[in-house]
Amino acid sequence: MLGLALTSAACAGVGGSTAPIRGATPPAVADPAPIVSGTMRPYQVRGRWYRPEEQPNYDEVGMASWYGDQFNGRPTATGEIFDMHAMTAAHKTLPLPGLIEVTNTANGRRVVLRVNDRGPFVDDRILDLSRGAAQELGLLQAGVGQVRVRYLGRAPRLGGGRPLQVAESAPSPVQTLAEPGRFWVQAATFTDGDRARRAAETLGRSATVDGGRSGQFRVMLGPWPDANAAERARQAAIAYGYVDAQLISGG
Repeated sequence: MLGLALTSAACAGVGGSTAPIRGATPPAVADPAPIVSGTMRPYQVRGRWYRPEEQPNYDEVGMASWYGDQFNGRPTATGEIFDMHAMTAAHKTLPLPGLIEVTNTANGRRVVLRVNDRGPFVDDRILDLSRGAAQELGLLQAGVGQVRVRYLGRAPRLGGGRPLQVAESAPSPVQTLAEPGRFWVQAATFTDGDRARRAAETLGRSATVDGGRSGQFRVMLGPWPDANAAERARQAAIAYGYVDAQLISGG
């Protein structure tokens, strides 16, 4: 419980959706580390109770923060030593140690992280990142940002964290459609019409399939009357794993 107590102080002071993430496959863990039993007991921080449990279908979108120098070298909730440069994270209730996939919804960067700590104990945040993880996700300067977190399962005895997609998705040049003053988002293109229709169903009522020309089926979101609304839809599409989603203007 010493690691938990230290982490409670650390994470208090710093800062869904269920669609599959494209290209995400759980890493194979041949020799998983045992779950640290002490970390699975209910615990209380600032008058609020938390109840860790197995959550094989955990898939949430929320805010993440990061912690670094002040706690570097201290024990985490599992007893492992916190290395602020390692690819690790803290979560309130997932099994420890475990693996999660984290996507920065603003830029599409994705990482696999080892969860070995408890926190953050701030109401609007679901995850605390190590400094190294925040850097890979592009959250180091902002300090706080929206992420999608998916539980992958048990962690190996050592490590397990790694970048999956580190290059930011640069917006493509704005394309033009026929209807002036309207904005769309092109979430993805497919050569298979059935795949395009399944993607549109995943993305909701605003999604349609435009296609067949030149063998390409485009999954389109919208239209919206202003670019800000369309940009929010583009970011939502990125959160669903369509990292090449691009804004299209009607001119």
